[in-house]
Amino acid sequence: MLLARRLDEVYRIGGRLGANRVGGTPEEDEACDLVAGWMEEAGLAVERDGRGNVIGRLRGERPELPEVWTGSHLDSVPEGGKFDGPLGVLAGLDAVGAVGRSERTLGVVVFRDEETGCHGSRWRAEHGELPGSYVEVHIEQGPRLEHAGAPLGVVTGIMSYARRTVGFTGAAGHAGTKPMDARDDALCKAAEYVLRVRDAAAAIDGAVGTVGVLEVEPGAVNVIPGAVNLTVDARAPDAARLGRLLSELDLEPEPVVPAAPMAESVRRVLREEVERVGLPVIELPSGAGHDAGVLATAGVEAGMLFVRSLNEGVSHSPDEHSSDEDIGLAVDVLTATLKRLSSPGS
Repeated sequence: MLLARRLDEVYRIGGRLGANRVGGTPEEDEACDLVAGWMEEAGLAVERDGRGNVIGRLRGERPELPEVWTGSHLDSVPEGGKFDGPLGVLAGLDAVGAVGRSERTLGVVVFRDEETGCHGSRWRAEHGELPGSYVEVHIEQGPRLEHAGAPLGVVTGIMSYARRTVGFTGAAGHAGTKPMDARDDALCKAAEYVLRVRDAAAAIDGAVGTVGVLEVEPGAVNVIPGAVNLTVDARAPDAARLGRLLSELDLEPEPVVPAAPMAESVRRVLREEVERVGLPVIELPSGAGHDAGVLATAGVEAGMLFVRSLNEGVSHSPDEHSSDEDIGLAVDVLTATLKRLSSPGS
């Protein structure tokens, strides 16, 4: 399977445990150069924009029509997985090759530096020409499809999220001499709040809440914590549920990053093509951010197709895995979707 071999070749860049192609590094550059070469071999006209995004185009018979793009990113987190990002680029390259020349120009795009904030797609949305439609294949990075026994899922949208810093104060003191009933321990207060975040998110359908950073002062093993700052990452499928979660946690309602719904025009085609290959249609929101969300916010008719993540949905890890069979189904659905979106009247 050519796609699997190419995934392996991209994965080897960096030469250490897992994927190591952090945005802006020579390793990300090397991966982009490698894939640009494969685009050229496939007969695509390759260009790079001012942010370094790579776009390979198969010119359409009616180049005046809005273009249809697919793709994703090639950068990774340190010691990341094989599939996060490259699968969408390489599945797109296979699909565009299978569709061939259409009425509309088809493009395969590599957006730069996605992992730290979708910088490549944000630059393109502000400075460059955008397609009319965009379809991104990506691993789910979660266990829902695996638990449902479904190889593929149609994404409804990118969830809204907010991040807040919360502080707790107490009184520092000697860990050996201060009686337990006389302590004012800031970390104990923070620990109660961490559990509150967990319980509040669990009570709201589709919401998630995470405390990922704790800063303890003075931070000595034999000193009672006198102050703690923590971060809350709160996410929900829509503004109403995110607002409810923030309220439950006594957090400011603004600012938030709004949800980015996927276009119904693309979702409909994806649903029909998933049905065509005999699979159940599972629709679900994405808790992680993606370039598709940036393009959707910029007015592009965007859609996403998730591929089942195995190993309980682990991602950003060398244990990340999706099967060749599921990937093959995704390429089939993507190919048919691009063919329909690039046809007259779409």
